[in-house]
Amino acid sequence: MARLKLKEHVINRDWCKGCGICVDFCPKQVLELDSKEKVIAARPEDCICCKLCELRCPDLAIEVLTDRDDKND
Repeated sequence: MARLKLKEHVINRDWCKGCGICVDFCPKQVLELDSKEKVIAARPEDCICCKLCELRCPDLAIEVLTDRDDKND
């Protein structure tokens, strides 16, 4: 299985309540809370596209887009 390649992290800052669940679940410490207690992708180059942040966010505020997302396989 080919490794997914990150296109971008789509973060809805209006929906993010700053709970930090996505930060805690990220195995590569890609995500951080900023000075406004909202999540940011501080190190996107380290993302392995596991999508744990997307799956665990209780507010659906983060989406991990990969190179495979725009293909109709």
